[in-house]
Amino acid sequence: MDNLGTVVLIVGAVLVLSYIGGQFIARMINKSEREKLDVQLQEIKEKAKGIELEAKDESIRIKQQAEGEISRRRSELAREDDRLQKRRDDLDNRIERLEQREINLNKRQSSVDKRFSEIEQLYTEQMEKLQQISHMTAEEAKAILLADVEKEAHADMARIIRQIEAEARQEGDKRARELITEAIQRVASDQVAQVTTSTVSLPNEEMKGRIVGRNGRNIRAFEQAAGVDVIVDDTPEAVTISCFDPTRREIARRSLERLISDGRIHPAHIEKVLAEEEKEVQRIIEQAGEQAAFDAGVSGISPEVLRMLGRLKFRTSYGQNQLSHAVESSMIAGSIAVEIGANVEVAKAAGLLHDIGKAMDHNTEGTHALIGAEFCRRHRVNPEVVNAIESHHHETEQQSVEAVIVEAADAISGARPGARRENLEQYVKRLRALEEMAHAYKGVSQAYAIQAGREVRIIVKPEQIDDLESARMAREIAKNIEETMQYPGQIKVTVIRESRAVEFAK
Repeated sequence: MDNLGTVVLIVGAVLVLSYIGGQFIARMINKSEREKLDVQLQEIKEKAKGIELEAKDESIRIKQQAEGEISRRRSELAREDDRLQKRRDDLDNRIERLEQREINLNKRQSSVDKRFSEIEQLYTEQMEKLQQISHMTAEEAKAILLADVEKEAHADMARIIRQIEAEARQEGDKRARELITEAIQRVASDQVAQVTTSTVSLPNEEMKGRIVGRNGRNIRAFEQAAGVDVIVDDTPEAVTISCFDPTRREIARRSLERLISDGRIHPAHIEKVLAEEEKEVQRIIEQAGEQAAFDAGVSGISPEVLRMLGRLKFRTSYGQNQLSHAVESSMIAGSIAVEIGANVEVAKAAGLLHDIGKAMDHNTEGTHALIGAEFCRRHRVNPEVVNAIESHHHETEQQSVEAVIVEAADAISGARPGARRENLEQYVKRLRALEEMAHAYKGVSQAYAIQAGREVRIIVKPEQIDDLESARMAREIAKNIEETMQYPGQIKVTVIRESRAVEFAK
């Protein structure tokens, strides 16, 4: 127990000593920290004093700079004010000078107005004297002067027009002649004109009776089934088939020839033969259209258009076979297009199809150019080709050079020697119509259709028609002929104006 108490006392003494030592050490540490803080505070105070001094120096420097800037700006403002004052004085001086000039101008204007009034009075007096001397008014003199000037201008215009036309005609004729000659030489078709016949040869006169049949039974059955008229006359060993439709006439001709060669002629066999020959002709038409496209070198045409084109094989115009004419026009158009750099494919296709409207049924209304163009338009033919078809007779406006080429190719093909022919009655009517058309114009003295209707020479009265009016009349008559008449080739219109002075020596 004594030992335990001693240990407790020792432990307590150690604890007390430890507390007292800790307190002493803490006081010593706090004192050291306070000394360090005092030193740092003293340093901060010294730095603050230094910054304060620097701030005072900077404020003084800034104040001095501001005062210098203010002084400089004041001097600049003083100088600017001096300049403005000087300019104000200059402007005042200029205004005074302008006012003085305005006063002077007003004085001069008054003088000019007074002088102008005097000149106007003198001009009026001179005009009155001139009118008294010339016995005419100013308006009358002006009218005479204008008439003289207009007459002189007309004469100059006519001379210039004649000169330009002569030069253009000389150069154009030379170039066109070369193009057309080369195109015709390159085409050089073997056959141009042909005549579709409707005469069927018979082996003997007895065959006429068999064709007619008992009480006309066979011929009536044939005419009713074929849609034609069979003329049995006194022509030896021949009968004539008459029909406005060349396709039906061709079917009837082939059927009749087959019946004659077969020998069996009765109504039942007639209908069978006609049906077979109709199919055969349709096949021939299709082959003809395809062959024509092949010969012309045109591709991409629909079968419907080729079938309609093949119908031209049995149609003629002035004796010229229309399918041959179409192929020939296509070749000529292609040759011309190559020479002048136009679209060859469009020119050849349009030349081949330009007369396809002539293959249409006669019940279709409209000209062959317009209905042919409409047919091709429905079957999606190139629009440029359609325009060339509908404008090759100037019924619509030509929109491309290919359309002009097709028109020229059509005229070249139809104008070949022997290509077309017309009967005497139509020929005489055309000549008479040409002369009557020319006589309808005012100032025409005489008119003659010459060169087989290929030229019209018109003699005008020189006192009524001048040179300029003569040229205008020739163009109007040519345009009127194009719009109102149908003719093969082209017609030349020549207007002749001449003055004759006649005196008698007594």
